[in-house]
Amino acid sequence: MTSDTTHVKDIRVLVVEDDPVAADAHVMYVGRVPGFVAVGKAHTGAEARRALERTPVDLLLLDLHLPDVHGLHLARSLRAAGHHADVIAVTSARDLAVVREGVSLGVVQYVLKPFTFATLRDRLVRYAEFHASVGEASGQDEVDRALAALRAPGPAALPKGLSAPTLERVTVTLRDSAEGLTAAGVAETVGISRITARRYLEHLVDAGRAARRPQYGTVGRPELQYRWVTTP
Repeated sequence: MTSDTTHVKDIRVLVVEDDPVAADAHVMYVGRVPGFVAVGKAHTGAEARRALERTPVDLLLLDLHLPDVHGLHLARSLRAAGHHADVIAVTSARDLAVVREGVSLGVVQYVLKPFTFATLRDRLVRYAEFHASVGEASGQDEVDRALAALRAPGPAALPKGLSAPTLERVTVTLRDSAEGLTAAGVAETVGISRITARRYLEHLVDAGRAARRPQYGTVGRPELQYRWVTTP
């Protein structure tokens, strides 16, 4: 199995996302990855079907919770209608039964909301490597390598003293706060010390999953403080 780069064409992506702001962001993200082009966006399953009738597409960036149909039901109906585009599912759901069902419908990757550009870029680059595999495999090793291109690397080790369960609680706490939180606010909600909360928040910033915004204290505490927010 070889990677044919003689006449490489951009991978055409249709963004299917009901939230207009998120849809625009995803289109922008796709456009920033070399080798990919967003050929359109749709906010409902019906719009996605009409778009696919007009424009050839290689890949759907598909939100699973659309206002008129579940994303997997849409994927199933598209397969039945003869559309063979691959699917990267975008969802906040963490139901592994849904993940298993998606595999049989051409879902090659899952991206959990909220995600950063870096996360989507990684998935797209891996998909591009898989998409470029053509020809006949020389053996099992080459088949394994082609499939391995779709798999994200294992999670990076956390800095010493940080734990995955606490990091998840901090992440969820921050995500649930539209206005963002101070380290003291996170500490109180999660049940950890302010210093520990700050370590987790700084780790999220380093990973591109949160941003630090300066704010000045109230009367009597005029010193500069910080408020953390999740990044899109």
